[in-house]
Amino acid sequence: MTQGQPGAEPSAQFATALTALAAGVILLTLADGRDDIGTTISAFCPMSVQPPLIGVSLQASSYPAEVLTRLDWFAVTLLAAGQRALAGRFAAAGRPGARLLLDGVPHRRGPRSGALIPDGGLAALECAATQRIPTGDHLLVLARVLDIPYVAASGDPLLRFRSRYRPLSLTALPGTAPS
Repeated sequence: MTQGQPGAEPSAQFATALTALAAGVILLTLADGRDDIGTTISAFCPMSVQPPLIGVSLQASSYPAEVLTRLDWFAVTLLAAGQRALAGRFAAAGRPGARLLLDGVPHRRGPRSGALIPDGGLAALECAATQRIPTGDHLLVLARVLDIPYVAASGDPLLRFRSRYRPLSLTALPGTAPS
């Protein structure tokens, strides 16, 4: 077990500690009229089933967060293990618009949000922001789920753990059987 260094900056230690949290990788997409925007996030939380509500958190200084302060509609796609390259494209600094990043990837435009939604994920949700909460260096967005374009019948999630994308095969876990 590694212990923190005495006198070390708590923020740096906290950021390092958070890499030990395995989290599902989500692609958040928006259509702002001029361009299609997308980013990967791992701060996603279902908030309520009735009514269906979710929460997402983005770096406040990011362009997608700035756009979400003006727009209400967006989509989230829960990425599958085989979408590691797609997650990397949307995480790269200085990335082009979402249309270019989805070139060659089957996708659709959400009828409610207008956002681009890649096929092949575990599920896709179209959402409307209901509340925006600036918190520290992030923007927390609470949203109502308006539509669910698809839910995959099977598949394994793409996770972020120790600052890397990692596929997780749930069928390889003890006590599970292949579907």
